[in-house]
Amino acid sequence: MNTQDTLNLALDNKYLLLTPGPLSTSATVRRAMQKDWCTWDKEYNGLVQDIRQRLVNLATTAVDQYTAVLMQGSGSFAVESVLGSVIAKHEKVLIINNGAYGARMVQMARCLNIEVVELVYPETSTPDLAEIQQVLMDESISHVACVHCETTTGILNPIQDIGRLVKAAGKVWIVDAMSSFGGIPMDIAELEIDFLISSANKCIQGVPGFGFILAKRERLEQCQGLARSVSLDLYDQWHTMEQQNGKWRFTSPTHVVRAFYQALLELEQEGGIEARYQRYLNNQQTLSKGMSALGFERVLGNACTQSPIITTFLYPASPKFSFQQFYESLKQAGYVIYPGKVTDLNCFRIGNIGEVKQQDIEGLLAAISDYCQTHLHLSAVTA
Repeated sequence: MNTQDTLNLALDNKYLLLTPGPLSTSATVRRAMQKDWCTWDKEYNGLVQDIRQRLVNLATTAVDQYTAVLMQGSGSFAVESVLGSVIAKHEKVLIINNGAYGARMVQMARCLNIEVVELVYPETSTPDLAEIQQVLMDESISHVACVHCETTTGILNPIQDIGRLVKAAGKVWIVDAMSSFGGIPMDIAELEIDFLISSANKCIQGVPGFGFILAKRERLEQCQGLARSVSLDLYDQWHTMEQQNGKWRFTSPTHVVRAFYQALLELEQEGGIEARYQRYLNNQQTLSKGMSALGFERVLGNACTQSPIITTFLYPASPKFSFQQFYESLKQAGYVIYPGKVTDLNCFRIGNIGEVKQQDIEGLLAAISDYCQTHLHLSAVTA
């Protein structure tokens, strides 16, 4: 089979992405990318400004306190932009790590020669608030960073409780809300978040190409000259957008930006974040109930808060189970899931964000049931 045949096959085989982003988007979001844009054009730059204001409006009622900055690249680029732009050379960051993305923040900070205090917890556990409070007594710590929804497992970390401790200690509060913003109701002013980071291709349901930072204006204005990178200079990116009416410093992902604008309109049409949260929650509850009926066990126990974003399941006990075979079987049925990411556990992950409805989850469960009967020769499996 040549390259063109492979491409044609991929185009013909449509499937639903049950992943935490990139995710399945609406046909209208995809169609929005079918026009070319000039980065210097006033119409395009006006679109950028509209997006920035819409993001702030989604994030908080205290709209005058916050601003939005768009940053080229994946969500990790935006995270590294914040870490490298808001922490001065003499300052120190506490990073709370209970998964792969907390660990990635630690890796970034150390690569940037930022002094790090790391609190590590098991991937299936929430952080210890008493220990955090104790560590925050270290006056040399200036910033604290944590992931909200850690998609390693799907756990939802208690950012309200952690944030209360952070602000009581007088520290700057950084939240990686990559997989939660737009899908879980929050007011970042009430949570006292100084810098919140997310991405176009998550709960807003756009496509990959840029991340965004919602920053407290007062804090961001103090970051001039701190950046350890030219391309990822958060302050300079913001200042340029502010002074030049939505202009990016360097070439922006124009088609992705236009698709994101369409996704924002569709979020509003759905009923806003609360309505989207309810859809995601219903998807997740339908998935969990159906998987339990098939004998699959969730990795997260009742002691942890399971997010409505993605759920991790243990492999079934059957020696006949092969994840690759399972994956390919579901893909042929029209569904793509994620492999597991938890250390030392055989598991896989199923996301339910994006353009996914209850009937899609029910279809997935039917496909999993068929797999169990066909390949494991069981009507249900024992995890």
